[in-house]
Amino acid sequence: MATNPLRAARFVVPVILLVVTISALALGAFPTRTFLDQRRSVASAEARLNELEQANADAEAQIEALGTDSEIERLAREKYGYAKAGEEVYHVLPPATDPVRVPDAWPFNQLGTTLNR
Repeated sequence: MATNPLRAARFVVPVILLVVTISALALGAFPTRTFLDQRRSVASAEARLNELEQANADAEAQIEALGTDSEIERLAREKYGYAKAGEEVYHVLPPATDPVRVPDAWPFNQLGTTLNR
């Protein structure tokens, strides 16, 4: 039984095209996705590095400031209320808040007289 060469070519050419297309996708598209993912990862790592470098610079500036007597005195006065001998320190308290007000309707009227109405 002899096979027609034209018939065999009709079958072989699409198969070859399919194999070439799949190979091109495997070699081109899939590594591209990996490359883009790595680029995104590097960009986020660089952003995090910039944040950390800024935090380090701020911490170093604070360390330098804490090395001065004026900064230590300012913090002692501000945070701990320290004063030099002969000085008087006054602390102003925030205004008192209003007591809790509840409506004079059910179920709140069952609370009793312990709360102001």
